[in-house]
Amino acid sequence: MNPEFVQDIANVIRNEIRKVIIGQDESIDLMLTSLMCGGHILLEGVPGTGKTFMVQAFASCLNLQFGRIQFTPDMMPGDVLGTNLFDFSTNSFVLTKGPVFTQILLADEINRTPPKTQAALLQAMNERQVSIDRQTYNLGDEFMVVATQNPIEQQGTYPLPEAQLDRFLFKLFIDYPSRDEEREIVRNHGHKSAMPKISDYGVNPLIEIGHIRAARVFTETIRLSDEIIGYIVDLIRATRSHRMIETGASPRAANMMSAASRACAALSGRDFVIPDDVKRLALPLLRHRVVMSAEADIEGVASDQAIRAIIDETPAPR
Repeated sequence: MNPEFVQDIANVIRNEIRKVIIGQDESIDLMLTSLMCGGHILLEGVPGTGKTFMVQAFASCLNLQFGRIQFTPDMMPGDVLGTNLFDFSTNSFVLTKGPVFTQILLADEINRTPPKTQAALLQAMNERQVSIDRQTYNLGDEFMVVATQNPIEQQGTYPLPEAQLDRFLFKLFIDYPSRDEEREIVRNHGHKSAMPKISDYGVNPLIEIGHIRAARVFTETIRLSDEIIGYIVDLIRATRSHRMIETGASPRAANMMSAASRACAALSGRDFVIPDDVKRLALPLLRHRVVMSAEADIEGVASDQAIRAIIDETPAPR
């Protein structure tokens, strides 16, 4: 096993996604990073920027079970997890599994459902298992949530609680495309008003589950030197002392950053982590894990600004 194997898998996925998705290369690379280390992704952007379409294209490249939940304000936790229903023919309760029983789960517009329904995913994302009526069910190591949400300032949405946000490896902002990219989008997809079907573009599930498992096993062996470990810890601890941040990142963030840095190195064709891997991932990995202070709100300082300052001020190993 070598980094070229991981790169080959990533290139196959990129090429398939690019059949339907124009641009968004950085977001796609971070989704691949998350796949290689078993993380979850939160995509945020205004309606119509292709969040759902990108997740569908990503899932279509993988020979894994795909499920989708379209969250709405009236959804209940049982609609996500499933429930035990009484079967009169057998005189017993039978589990009717919810959409969470899959491998790649698209949690579409997750912030349109109330917090009690959002919380139904907490155990699934953290432990890859769910508990229903005191019975625990395993979801498998390949279980991955890719959630989308609209900006919280829009009407009819519910902000995700900090405990929920902390389960996501990355929070990615899906911005408007460039003019050239938008011209290409219209050229490729502007022949009908409805969302295009992935199947119309010949996207094939070329990556088997065995390839993903092998890549993840190799990723865990990527070398992380003591100097890099110290750099990761210093970045995390700096979020707890920054004057504009009320609550900094937890030790879980340090563990996630080390795993993601290993995946980033493997995708770059290396068997060792360098400081640039950590720097590249710090912003999407930390932006949703810090709570800004009242002073920051008054001065209009966003989490991205504070984290960029921390990255610039924290000495990196040479």
